[in-house]
Amino acid sequence: MVDGAQTLELFRFADAVQSVTVEVDCGAPLVRGEERYYSAEIVLTSGFVNGRVGLQVSHEDLDEWERCLDALQADEGAEWPAGGRSAWVDVVPDDPVEVTVHDSPSTQIAVRVPIDVASGWLEENRLRLERVRAAVSPSS
Repeated sequence: MVDGAQTLELFRFADAVQSVTVEVDCGAPLVRGEERYYSAEIVLTSGFVNGRVGLQVSHEDLDEWERCLDALQADEGAEWPAGGRSAWVDVVPDDPVEVTVHDSPSTQIAVRVPIDVASGWLEENRLRLERVRAAVSPSS
């Protein structure tokens, strides 16, 4: 749940009926070697199914999400995060946008959600990314 203090949305695909978001806990990271990881959850809400699945987000993952936004702007699909280490999303910029949440490698369950995103969704998601980056930057 976004508490406004330390948890921020990295991205949101939503319409009046359903949504897929990623919420990142921007508090103290888990440090592994040189990399810092932040706890996060993919949150799916719809009239049919609701669920949350956890993952860890690194600074490299944030850079990767920016590349995904560039791909979506070019009407190409995107998968995030890469590496098969945790849950992930697959986004296809059709009309409506199709977002598939994969709980891999844990349960192997995947749920596809068609979402009629509003205009400006891409710019809003770029702003969300910048807010998360600012919150997890070493100087913050």
